[in-house]
Amino acid sequence: MQRVSPHALKAMHDDGEELALVDLREELTFSRGHLLFARCIPLSRLELEFPRLVPRRSTRVVLCDENDGLIERAGSLLASSGYVNLQALAGGIETWSEAGFELFSGVNVPSKAFGEFIEHASATPSIAPEQLHRLLCENADVVVLDSRPFDEYRRVCIPTAVNVPGAELVLRVRDMAPSPHTTVVVNCAGRTRSIIGAQSLINSGVPNRIVALRNGTMGWSLAGYECERGKTAQAPSVSAYALAWAKSAAGRVARQCGIERIDLATLSRFAQDGARTLYLFDVRSPVEYQAGHLSGARSAPGGQLMQATDHYVGTLGARIVLVDEHEVRALMTASWLRQMGWRDVFTLAERGSETEAPSAPVLGPPPPDELGISCAELGRLLEAHAATVIDLSLSRDYRRGHIPGAWFAIRSRLSHALKKVRPRGTLVLTSDDGVVAGLACREAAGLSEMPVRYLLGGNADWKKEGRPHSSEPMLMADEPLDTWLKPYERPNETRAAMRDYLAWEIDLLARIGRDGSAHFHHVPI
Repeated sequence: MQRVSPHALKAMHDDGEELALVDLREELTFSRGHLLFARCIPLSRLELEFPRLVPRRSTRVVLCDENDGLIERAGSLLASSGYVNLQALAGGIETWSEAGFELFSGVNVPSKAFGEFIEHASATPSIAPEQLHRLLCENADVVVLDSRPFDEYRRVCIPTAVNVPGAELVLRVRDMAPSPHTTVVVNCAGRTRSIIGAQSLINSGVPNRIVALRNGTMGWSLAGYECERGKTAQAPSVSAYALAWAKSAAGRVARQCGIERIDLATLSRFAQDGARTLYLFDVRSPVEYQAGHLSGARSAPGGQLMQATDHYVGTLGARIVLVDEHEVRALMTASWLRQMGWRDVFTLAERGSETEAPSAPVLGPPPPDELGISCAELGRLLEAHAATVIDLSLSRDYRRGHIPGAWFAIRSRLSHALKKVRPRGTLVLTSDDGVVAGLACREAAGLSEMPVRYLLGGNADWKKEGRPHSSEPMLMADEPLDTWLKPYERPNETRAAMRDYLAWEIDLLARIGRDGSAHFHHVPI
């Protein structure tokens, strides 16, 4: 595999060709320092995540690691799966830093940095938690719109807040605040979705006073105010008036940002172009997506697509088509992606009738059938104390619940984990749905003298059958390096973690300036 220098890789960002920059380390390790536009695709889940994020086999791919052998292991699998343009950063990510280039901590950094860029460039107005608290206590004419997905909103929210996920704001604001005298406050957990959501409403020309809640629910909590939990308030169905206004407003924003609408014939032409990568995203709500969507489209609610673009789009310079039958959500999301530096962003006003998500391709051959074991078989082995279970799920899922007695381990570090586990009887691998466990069977067989099997259907089928499932005991055969925990997910010093996280977000603007590889630009609207 060809090795490229940091300076050569830096030049690739501006040469006009597509580029997939892939970091093979686990998410927590990745979060401690990585290249700005690197996508985290850990070796332990490579077969599942790589084809979703880098679907075109001839894409120029540059792999990164810590010069610790991950590249060689991944390169062999990717080459055998048809990826023909593989390169690697010479010497690992430390050489990037040694060359004088910036390494970034955290996750979803491009999206977070873009939010800070937009707040600065647009002078997005905000309101302090203390000011909002006073308005709510005075029963002032104010509405709080929570721009996060429903599950995040339900977990914790600001009092009186109604859930209106980011891309829905322009579509629904006229129904939520019909009087121009109502102050509209947009919030999220931290900063990015509050800023982008509030600025979306301002760009749309809504006549109300619009402000972002400074630092979101974290800022609210740090100010000493209580959040609410378990709330279910959501926006009503869109009225004809609100829809007509939103279409006009979003269309004006899209024209100013140079967004092109396409038809199905153009989409078909894009899909047949083997020289370019195409991502087709349905930016409506998950409920609408499940009710019927265009064939081949993946669900990517617009607010989340902006919040974590690197989670959805693995190839820089790719074509992106956003689908929304009402156009509003697609046009507003496209306006932000264009300002974020994505040149080829298009919208398509279609709905479709597919109800199943596109099948997720998995690289490599499937495990032999004879290596699978049923839940009933595993249950009998456990009763006879004749099996050792290793769970290869993400650590956050393992913590929520696992097969009693199962050990947590990271697949790419199985050799390390097995030294601690010392299995007896049959070694049974499991994971969330059994896929990762099946993929790991051959590796484990080469590391253990015991017979190795994997649980068919994984933990999902185990729970579905009503078998024992518990968060205790937690047997950690490895460090939980696979998951970066959000501040409110951390078991200790949560308030300090919130303060550190907010300071990190604010500091990103200066850091992307030093890095110089971001092509953010502001369109005055």
